Formats: sequence, structure tokens, C-alpha cells
Amino acid sequence: MIDLDIRDGIAEVVLNAPAKLNALSEEALGELSQAYDDAGAAGVRALLLRGEGRAFCAGRDLTGVSPENDDARTYLVDALRPLLKKMADFPVPTFAAAHGACLGVGLGLLAVTDVVYVADDAKIGSPFANLGAALDSGGHWLFTERLGPQRTLDLIYTAELMSGADAVAGGLFSRAVAPTELLAKTRAAVAKAASGPTQAFAASRELVGQIRDHRMGYWDALDAENEVQVQLSKTPDYAEGFTAFLAKRKPVFRG
Repeated sequence: MIDLDIRDGIAEVVLNAPAKLNALSEEALGELSQAYDDAGAAGVRALLLRGEGRAFCAGRDLTGVSPENDDARTYLVDALRPLLKKMADFPVPTFAAAHGACLGVGLGLLAVTDVVYVADDAKIGSPFANLGAALDSGGHWLFTERLGPQRTLDLIYTAELMSGADAVAGGLFSRAVAPTELLAKTRAAVAKAASGPTQAFAASRELVGQIRDHRMGYWDALDAENEVQVQLSKTPDYAEGFTAFLAKRKPVFRG
């Protein structure tokens, strides 16, 4: 179900159950969690998450689940939440290439990934109104934070799906790309990040998270940013970047 390929300092994590549109069972969540553990242990410098087949991830795999035996708490609280936290805390830049259906749990995986490139015809939204359920996997936060309360409730009430292009235009994700170019463009961005100053990237991600979570004003953010820069100025990557700039050559960052 979950494949992991590591080469040249880059981990590529693949949701590989195309017949199920990469819907995730509780077992698959465990495999995905292990893939992130293995990638972290290998000391990768960047990570790419993608789905095989016609979709990124259509949500939860409901095979064998019925209203009578559904243990939503075990799936959402015991399995999914720790996975999303692990993904959000992964120590190097993370990217996702998302196409086709990006729903439910699939949307949650994208919410905790640093940078998301989507196919311009991807299908994104909240079909839960058709199931008598509420949007989950962090979808309420993602939509409200980036689309605003009215657009969020519009999508929830109507169960309408956005295209990838519309999602990016609304500020939900980073870039919309032609489906035929999605993987190549995302891989190129991942490779560029992997060759960059990963300590500086980690500091920036932490700073962005603080600004988002604590609603920092300009001056508080500026002070935090200054402190980060002072700390980075003592690192080998900073010295390499500075020296390479003066020598007019390309820097070689070690992390």
C-alpha cells in the first residue's frame, strides 16, 4: 500500500493502492507512519508525498466498515492524529504532488505538508454532507484558515468540489500545474530544496508556524525573525553561503 524510495537524499513516499483511489485503512495509516520514520532515520534532506493511479487519496478506506462496527475514535484519534502530527513535525522540507480526488484523509495529509502542488483539474472539497458526517482530518482548520468562514461553510453545506486551479486561486495550496507536468515540476522543486540550507529551512518553517498559530503582529514576527537569523549566522551553511556569494560561485550546503 505504501512505498518508500530513498535516493540522493530525497524520500519519495507513494500511496500505492490505485484500485481504491489510494483510500487509507487503519493499517495503511500505520504503514505511512513507518515510512516517515524510515525516511527520518535515513537522514533525508527533503520528502515528496504522492499517489499512484487516478487519485492522490480519496479518503478513508471503508472496506468492511459499517455504521454498526465503525470505530471512528480508533481511526481518527488513535491512528490518524499521531500520523498527521508526525508529518507536520518532519524535520526537513516536505512537498506533495496531488491529483485527482483529494478528499477527507487525503486532504488532511496535504494540510500538514509544507508545500502542495496540485493538478489544475484535481478534485478538492468536502463531500461529507452526502454521508451524514462532518469534514474531518483537519479540514475545518485548513478551509477556515485559508478560504475564510463563508467559503468553508459553503463547501460543507453544498458538498461541491473545487478544482485544483480554483483551490490555488483561493489560497488553499501553493501551485496548480498541468496534470502531465505535475510530478516532474514537484520533483524538481524537491530536488532544489534538498540541495538547499536545510537548517535555515527548518528555522523558517518553525517561524511561519509560530506566526500562524500565535497570530503574531509585524513587530513580534520581526523580533523572532531577527533571533533566528542571529542563530543561523553561526552555522556552517551560513558561512558557506556567505563565502560562495562573495566568490560568485554556487554554494554547497551540508545541513
